[in-house]
Amino acid sequence: MAKDAIERQYKMASNRVIVYVDGFNLYYGLKCKGWKRYYWLDLQRLAETLLLPGQVLVAVRYFTTSISSHTGSTGKSKRQATFIEALQTRSNLYIYYGHYLAKLRRCSTCGAKWKTYEEKMTDVNIAVTLFADAVDDAFDTAIIISGDSDLSIVVSETRKRYMKKRLIVAFPPARHSAQLRAVATAAFTIGRKVIKDSQFPDEVTKPDGFVLRRPAKWN
Repeated sequence: MAKDAIERQYKMASNRVIVYVDGFNLYYGLKCKGWKRYYWLDLQRLAETLLLPGQVLVAVRYFTTSISSHTGSTGKSKRQATFIEALQTRSNLYIYYGHYLAKLRRCSTCGAKWKTYEEKMTDVNIAVTLFADAVDDAFDTAIIISGDSDLSIVVSETRKRYMKKRLIVAFPPARHSAQLRAVATAAFTIGRKVIKDSQFPDEVTKPDGFVLRRPAKWN
């Protein structure tokens, strides 16, 4: 059977799903709940848990920003790097990076100044990638793990132009957007059991044999 015919048959037989993960929205949701023990989260396993019968996971797209050591968070940077390496062992997971923007803050009372860092580009990266995948007919169903209302525009516009596609919002714990829920095909909140059951094992072995271990602070 020709390749094109096989691909058409595959599309007809299954509902293709791409999962888009807003990394910082998910992280802060877990942090707000006090679920530090669940930071060691296998996102591909989580995505597979969210599938319905007849759905096939095409890809997990993870959007984040590197915590550089210049932000004064060396420990956090090392833990994030370990987590990223664990994610990179998963075959269908792709990582997209934003960046931090340095901003100077000033105390209105004493005049003291200090530098802070603000995460940028995640919502734009998600929006552009999601819409591009719709244009390319890369999915039948998109699951967006985020509670960021800024994504409501791309969800709404994608549904208008590609009416047969389903765009589902999966709110992270402690994160919700009425605006995002209103424009999605459907929406739900990811529960604690799903998060708990989607953890990496304490040790993850990379293809080169190097063993990654759950950061001690995440126990």
